[in-house]
Amino acid sequence: MPSVLITGANRGLGLEYARQYAADGWRVIATCRDPQSADELNALEGDVVVHPLDVSDYGQIQALARTLRKETIDLLLNNAGIYGPKPSKLGGIEYDTWEEVMRINVMAPLKVCECFRDHVAASDLKKIAVMSSRMGSVGDNDSGASYIYRSSKAALNAVMKSLSVDLKPRGISVVVLHPGWVRTDMGGPSGLIDVPESVSGLRQAIKSLSLETTGRFLNYDSTEIPW
Repeated sequence: MPSVLITGANRGLGLEYARQYAADGWRVIATCRDPQSADELNALEGDVVVHPLDVSDYGQIQALARTLRKETIDLLLNNAGIYGPKPSKLGGIEYDTWEEVMRINVMAPLKVCECFRDHVAASDLKKIAVMSSRMGSVGDNDSGASYIYRSSKAALNAVMKSLSVDLKPRGISVVVLHPGWVRTDMGGPSGLIDVPESVSGLRQAIKSLSLETTGRFLNYDSTEIPW
């Protein structure tokens, strides 16, 4: 039975990932800040275990890795993230908040990968998937603004590209993913696709991931996005 660890699994894409992988018979290790209030997550059927994890607390990440030291993790799925203040425009940028967004969107995913890389290396599938955004693409930015969120996702992309190079000798493949404009709390009601459609596509991209394709930035339909 393959296993997946999902951060930010209490709602939106993270919850749907947990639901779909559990329905397909995977062992799901779901994490979120407050499991007691994660009613939908706790109600999922299948082999689902929920652990508390605030990814901004690096000590918690290390502690969870120790707790799960005997577990192998076929897929490490970094999903937790925040948008930050809206809008982020010149003249109204919240610089203190910018640091918080970078901590959660860039540093935390790398810390999760760092702490769980041995769990992944010991598994059969050896995969890491990271939720980013097309807004982090430098080559695809023709609308400007959103300085805080864009910069955090651009930095995340750079970090994960480097990680893909460093982990390839251990047989671990890494993919950076854009979920599309999804109708979630972050994406808003005007999104073009719903959550199940996005996650189904993302899972197919993850399924196709291999050492030959490691280090790519993909849309939910598996088309490649320029860095």
